[in-house]
Amino acid sequence: MNFLFLMTDQHRVDTLGAYGNTQVRTPHLDRLAATGTRFDRWYTPTAICTPARASLLTGQAPFRHKVLANHERNVGYQEDLPDGTFTFPVALREQGYNVGLIGKWHAGTIKAPADYGFDGPHLTGWHNPVDHEDYRAYLKENDLPPYEITDRIRGTLPNGGPGNLLAARLQQPIEATFEYYMATRTIEMLRRYAADPSKPFYLATHFFGPHLPYIVPDEYFDMIDPETVELPKSIAETFEGKPPVQRNYSAHWTFDTMPIEVTRKLIAVYWGYVMMIDEQVGRILDEVDRLGLTDETTVFFTCDHGEFTGAHRLHDKGPAMYEDIYRTPGIVRIPGAPPQVRDEFVSLLDCTATILDLAGVSAEAAVDSRSLVPLVRGERPEWQRDIVAEFHGHHFPYPQRMLREDRYKLVVNPDSTNELYDLLRDPDELLNIYHHPEMAEVRGRMMRRLYTLLVERDDRFYHWMTSMYDVGTVDHDPTLSGLDEASYR
Repeated sequence: MNFLFLMTDQHRVDTLGAYGNTQVRTPHLDRLAATGTRFDRWYTPTAICTPARASLLTGQAPFRHKVLANHERNVGYQEDLPDGTFTFPVALREQGYNVGLIGKWHAGTIKAPADYGFDGPHLTGWHNPVDHEDYRAYLKENDLPPYEITDRIRGTLPNGGPGNLLAARLQQPIEATFEYYMATRTIEMLRRYAADPSKPFYLATHFFGPHLPYIVPDEYFDMIDPETVELPKSIAETFEGKPPVQRNYSAHWTFDTMPIEVTRKLIAVYWGYVMMIDEQVGRILDEVDRLGLTDETTVFFTCDHGEFTGAHRLHDKGPAMYEDIYRTPGIVRIPGAPPQVRDEFVSLLDCTATILDLAGVSAEAAVDSRSLVPLVRGERPEWQRDIVAEFHGHHFPYPQRMLREDRYKLVVNPDSTNELYDLLRDPDELLNIYHHPEMAEVRGRMMRRLYTLLVERDDRFYHWMTSMYDVGTVDHDPTLSGLDEASYR
């Protein structure tokens, strides 16, 4: 079994036609969804790049592998997986696989993809590394112009300075874009791997987009008329009854310093970016077909986490566990499996065990990962009816834990107020009902369920919950002192 793993960065689930968007044209990803399994409740273990990507490598939740922050905003956390940590590419390499990665790495600082067995250029950082020697060589080989941007879009920071660059117009043709370059390098490696049919392969393409800043050529910058863009309903966010950090993050992302027309334009450009990436995905999938590999290659499409694009008056991601950044697209096509849509709660983490399962490699070390193979093959196995996610901070430490079940979502925020949302009545998560008296039963039940799951995982966030909330009877000394039982004579 070969593997093709297609991954984007900071990708909203509602930007794909397969997930209901009627304005964004994504025919290639829609075709993948129509011929595979589309998961409607696919979540990231944490909405931040490096920890999520380290979880994919290891099959371990972030609290366990302890790579908890991006290098660029790290506030003291570990930045690389310790030597000897189990990772699936090393296991595949040991099983005789060719293992390649084209595109965004961002799963560590000192260690490179080659340290985990990957072939391919080491493309570092969180944004398109347009100064990378391989990219510049590609431009030269193809007589293409260098990177240049105009029409920058940014707001104003609380201190009066210029805000983060959110979008810009790229003065290059499509063939010179970083996305086209990555697809070209992927196709080259596909051909190389296909030339040696004695060895199966795992090949990943990790696009840097549609992560902000949205930098695309004219065609995609202007592809969507901003006047046709329906703003997210949560643009009405007041932050009433919400953790204060959310209002602070909104100021950091300069939302209120820009006219609402700019938000519409940003969403339109983001959608254009998605369409540009879909075209490059199409080039890769067409090459798989041309090489005769389709019937022996499992294809994944997903991302590391979502993006706000103005939802809740926010951009990027951060210390707010809304669906916009935690629920993501997830499509898996295994040859011979039936086309279908599944509504089980699954995770980016589950890709690890799925790959290992299909490759015939033990997934025992991927302790927080579950194989999706039974679901993709149309079976109805017993499956957990809720899902946990976590966050540890970005610009500053900020611990959070989330429990999402069919109707409700609970978020525990030790620094301020907790959150509870009724996603049936309030799908945009505007009303925090955590303190509503009528929610006492739901609040208590979910708090105890989250506590139980964290104890089972040994995610020691549960120690705070033991003393602060009604978590039921505990079977351990919550003080960790052991002095109550000790007797010395």
